[in-house]
Order: sequence, then C-alpha cells, then structure tokens
Amino acid sequence: MDKARETAVRILYEVHENGAYANVALAKALRQAELGEQDRRFVTELVYGTVKAGGTLDWILRRYVNRPVRKIQPLVREILRLGLYQLFYLDKVPVSAACNTAVELAKGMGMKGLAGFVNAVLRTAVREPEKAAFPSGKGHATENLALSSQHPEWLVRRWVKTFGFEAAERLCRFDNEQPLLSVRTNTLRTERDALLEELRQAGAEVEPSLWAPEGILVRRHGALDALAPLQQGRCQVQDESSMLVAHVVGPQPGEFIIDCCAAPGGKTTHMAALMHDKGRILAGDIYDHKLQRIEENAARLGIQIIETEEIDAREIGEQYEAMADRVLVDAPCSGLGVLRRKQDARWRKTADEIAALPDLQLSILESAAMAVKPGGVLVYSTCTIELAENQGVVSRFLEAHPEFALETTGHYLPLPTKHAESKMVQLLPHVDGTDGFFICRMKKTSKTDKKG
Repeated sequence: MDKARETAVRILYEVHENGAYANVALAKALRQAELGEQDRRFVTELVYGTVKAGGTLDWILRRYVNRPVRKIQPLVREILRLGLYQLFYLDKVPVSAACNTAVELAKGMGMKGLAGFVNAVLRTAVREPEKAAFPSGKGHATENLALSSQHPEWLVRRWVKTFGFEAAERLCRFDNEQPLLSVRTNTLRTERDALLEELRQAGAEVEPSLWAPEGILVRRHGALDALAPLQQGRCQVQDESSMLVAHVVGPQPGEFIIDCCAAPGGKTTHMAALMHDKGRILAGDIYDHKLQRIEENAARLGIQIIETEEIDAREIGEQYEAMADRVLVDAPCSGLGVLRRKQDARWRKTADEIAALPDLQLSILESAAMAVKPGGVLVYSTCTIELAENQGVVSRFLEAHPEFALETTGHYLPLPTKHAESKMVQLLPHVDGTDGFFICRMKKTSKTDKKG
C-alpha cells in the first residue's frame, strides 16, 4: 500500500470528519510518519490540493456515482476525492497510478469489499471525462467560475453581487495563488537591511516589502524554522498586511496599550518593538493556549513589556475603564481576505456564520471603547473584505458614540499609498495585490461615553 497516499487519506479524514485544520493535521501526521522528503512534499501537495478543490471534487464525484456523496463510506469518500484530484488536477501522476493506488488503499485500509466500487468510479472518470465538464453558456457563468476556481458557489455569487463578475473572477484567481511567506524584522535586535543580508547568506531568496518598512518577502527559504534569525528572535513570521496595524495604532514608549484579541501576537510584539520595549501592553484573549504562544514569542524576541490575560474582549471595558492610551481591536472575522493562506477555510464558511459576526464585532468594539482614555486612540481592524464587518460595524459604532471621531487612517500608514487620504482603509486582494484587510483609527474626543 502506498504510504504517502495512505497518510494523505488519513489527514483528509481528520479534516472532513473530525473538523481538524488542514495545516495542523498535516504537520502532526508528517511528524509521526516515516516518510522521505519527496514523499512528504507529495503528501503536502495531495492534502492541500484536495482540500482546496473540496466542493468541486464532490461535484465531479456526483457525476460518477448514483448515491449522495455524504452516504459514501467516509474513508472511501476520501480515497475517491484523492483519486479524482490526481486524475483531474495532477498531470504528473499517471492515470494507472491514480487508479491502482486508490484500489490498493481501499483494500489495505479495511474496505476490501468496496475496492471494486472505487475502481469502477475512477475508471469511469478516466473513460468519460466529459461527464465532469463544468456548465457553460448563458446563465452558467457564476456556477462555472465557482467550480473552475474551486470556491463555494454561494460565496462567488456574493462577490459577483458586491464587486461585479470580472472583479469576482480576479478575486477567485488571487485566492488560488501561492502566497509568499513574509517576516517582520525585530527592530529591537536588528535592522531590515542587515536581516535581508543574513537571510540571503543562509540561502533564502528575499526582498523588502513595499508595504511595511520592517517587512521582508521570502520567495524561497527551505526550512525557515531552522534559520538562526527566526530561532534567535531577529524576525517574526507575520502577514505583510497585518504589519500595517501597529503603525496605525502608533504606540509610543511609556504608554499603556491594550490589544483586545491579541493571539497569535504578531501585532502585539510589533507594537512592543515600536515602543522600544518601554511601557506596558496588555494582550488579552479568551484562549489560554494562545496566550502561551504570545508569551513564547515575546520571550524569543526579547520583549519584556507584554503581559497576557485570559479575558473575553467584551469584558475589557469594564475591567480597564478609561485606562488605556490606545486600544487595538483586531476583531474575529470571516477571514475572507486571507483565503489563499488557509486552503480549507473557503469550505468552512457559511453565510449564516458571517451574518452573525457584525454584532459580535460591535460588542467587542463597544467594550474596547470604554477602556480608552479621553484623548486616546481606538483602532479597529479585520482580515476580511465584507462591508458589514468593516465599514458597517464602524458606522454603527460611531452613530452610537459621538465622543469618537474617525481620523484619516491613511496618514498613519507607514508608506505612501493611494489610500493615504482614506479614513477607512480597505485593501482588496484583486485590486491591491495583497491580503484583504480593513483598518480604521478613531480618537476619543471627550470624557462622555454616550450610548444608544
């Protein structure tokens, strides 16, 4: 039995049946499996490719079976998904290998009686690929785009309605691009130019970010975790667009800053660096294990001023009323601006879940506002492109809180951009070529906290 493919099937089972995150399940399986480097890369390709194509593969599978996909035995379902992914999307895998290994997997994983079914489905797909041709012609453009770009149809329809068809097409295409890894220079220990040279000497292919003055884009890196700059705290892995947030907050040495939804801590540690590690930062989160990660990163980066607290962000205002110079709300959101970074995320989202988020986000923002001193700053950010979660939440908040005023957020971006005069900065993947991202900065202009 093919060990690499068996490992991939077991990972897919964990993702689809037990709700595991693809990257977590993959990392765990690769630690436990005795595989060579080539097989490890193949497993990674199989898992991420099959997960990303999820709904599209099930649509294809329905063309070749006479029963609902959900009623197929779970492990067999994963074997079929993996087989179809290889047949339709991996040209380097011979047809015979895709089919034969799938049959062997069924036999070897305890489903010998279903091996014939697996063989019949995949052989039919090979003989009759036209059955899986995506709908085309008038009236099918959106469905075709969803299937061909491997996105849920409801989400593509939502984007077509919001942005128009051509923009939605570009957005879907962007989601399928391989994102560059980015790291932030820890300016407490080094400068960007020095870090660029050190990474190049270590064999990495790097270039400076055009968006963030501490940012570095890594095109080729090998095992980054093993590189001394990361191990020794001279840099931190962080998405390029999220590096803008700390600059918009603008923390100063000696101030008290609250980061309401702090995990995993990239923005928290960035603010500490901008403060030259002088002052106090409270990093709050509802999950203790995530706070431990922040503490570990802070220690690695040589940061002393961060203290963590397990707390619901909706309770921060009461506990720290009018105490903070600046408060950051990097709100829990739908994450629709960073789908390219999480292959399984597009299939986990639902319209109902997204509809419920603005009320949660507003309640967190309301609480955070209470913690801001008169004259202090409140920053709201997300990694989504949803109007209701971004401009919608901020507009609702400002309507109820006249003591807060929007500032020209673009003035605080670290580098000049077309967003320089924007009060609410929205980065769109298909327009700006970076992760989807929203940020705005508000100032508390009076002592009165008027609600309702």
